Amino acid sequence: MNIVCLDMEGVLVPEIWIAFAEASGIPELRRTTRDEPDYDKLMKWRIGILKEHGLGLSEIQRTIETIEPLEGAKEFLDELRSLTQVIILSDTFTQFAAPLMKKLGMPTIFCNTLEVAQNGEITGYKMRIANSKLSTVKALQSIGYETIASGDSYNDLGMIRASYAGFLFKSTDKIKADNPEIPAYEIFDDLLTAIKKAVYETM
Repeated sequence: MNIVCLDMEGVLVPEIWIAFAEASGIPELRRTTRDEPDYDKLMKWRIGILKEHGLGLSEIQRTIETIEPLEGAKEFLDELRSLTQVIILSDTFTQFAAPLMKKLGMPTIFCNTLEVAQNGEITGYKMRIANSKLSTVKALQSIGYETIASGDSYNDLGMIRASYAGFLFKSTDKIKADNPEIPAYEIFDDLLTAIKKAVYETM
């Protein structure tokens, strides 16, 4: 039995924080997990910038409503889900993900939760579990699944390495250069071919 675990931002949809950086005119918010491996450090930094500029959840959600999946992402996901089970493992938040999941056909997503004050200020966040992507992959393996994983950032490397097959997708040159043993793809057709091969091997 197998199950495919996919990252969301950068793989299926554009990076939310980059889109919001452009919409808000705050270039510092372009920094993502592709740039900063320490997620806690990154989120605390983001929350500080939002507070400094008086921005909250509603402003980010308005930007998210305008985001469309990457070209070909829904078709890729539809075909993959016709072959096997797929879970999106993301370090995003339930308050961000909902409209994007509708546009992708409501796949299953495991993510985190923002802590939001009554005035809409983002005051913190709650991780679903420590090292959420790797922990989830290991949990799936413990109940009999072979996992196949793909992502683009530092926080995806653990689940990719721990899986039966793992792939980088639309990653940075630095991450690819630092991890030459991980196959890397740039277009959905190539990633789909690689995942299909692993799916058939684990049936």
